[in-house]
Amino acid sequence: MKIIVILGLVAVVVALFTALVFLYRDRGVGHRVVTALAIRVGLSISVVAFLLFSYWMGWISPNGLR
Repeated sequence: MKIIVILGLVAVVVALFTALVFLYRDRGVGHRVVTALAIRVGLSISVVAFLLFSYWMGWISPNGLR
């Protein structure tokens, strides 16, 4: 379970840095930055949805302060 979440977060960071590289190389021409940022948003939403689904299924439980 932890591995899946960590891999999802690493994918989000990789997509963010990919967008940064495209922003630097393209100099405002093209749509690769927008595509990379859209992929990042999609990955972030999927990680949050997976965490909510895992909580709903009982696979994970919150460990907070009481």
